[in-house]
Amino acid sequence: MRLPIYQVDAFADAVFAGNPAAVVPLEAWLPDATLLAIAAENNLAETAFFVREGDGCELRWFTPAVEVDLCGHATLATAFVIATILEPGREHFAFNTRQAGALTVARQGERFVLDFPARPPAAVDPHPDLLPALGGPKPTAVLGGRDYLVVYDDATTVRELKPDMARLAGLDRYAVSVTAPGEGGVDFVSRFFAPAQGIPEDPVTGSAHCTLIPYWAQRLGKTTLSARQVSARGGNLACELAGDRVKIGGTAVLYLEGAIHV
Repeated sequence: MRLPIYQVDAFADAVFAGNPAAVVPLEAWLPDATLLAIAAENNLAETAFFVREGDGCELRWFTPAVEVDLCGHATLATAFVIATILEPGREHFAFNTRQAGALTVARQGERFVLDFPARPPAAVDPHPDLLPALGGPKPTAVLGGRDYLVVYDDATTVRELKPDMARLAGLDRYAVSVTAPGEGGVDFVSRFFAPAQGIPEDPVTGSAHCTLIPYWAQRLGKTTLSARQVSARGGNLACELAGDRVKIGGTAVLYLEGAIHV
């Protein structure tokens, strides 16, 4: 079987930045074991697979280790592939997902804006290994949702963290997001660690901003925010809190297109 594949750098203005995602259009769903094997072979943070459904698509995402409930950068990459290669000029995209419900993307010039569910954080009793695994100074706050959200005083602390990935992998939540006030016109910065899911550090994480945006909107008293994920590759996100939804905007560039033989 020959399948098309595209690799896109999402939340990036040029190649070799942002977060790379593979996008694989399918005529029909393959066995889950095959999808996971393709994602593991690609060895990217996520591989997105989609099947057409009328005017929309069913969309699924896999890390090299597991299927995930929600992924921002690979959704952006999928919309980019449809808009620029498969259906040039298309500006609105509807995705049906198995765990996150209906998602939409709107193209606004070069930017793609994701409409995702807001996932505000709540107070939690952190796992005793969380802070020792992260290292660094005492945080301002530790909150939780799907992931732990650990808040620090400044962007430098977030950049300089050197977590113990093996210890983080043993925690009781999906992943760990760390954040701090931004600098240079950016409202907040973040990093994201998910070693238990096969992603030691994700370069730019749309799904984490489902929690980051509600937190910073409340803390800063505004609903439109700018964000930067300060991983080694880095990426910028235009953010908005819209009731029980968040809007996450970014650009993307094509790195590779080819075919898979399975």
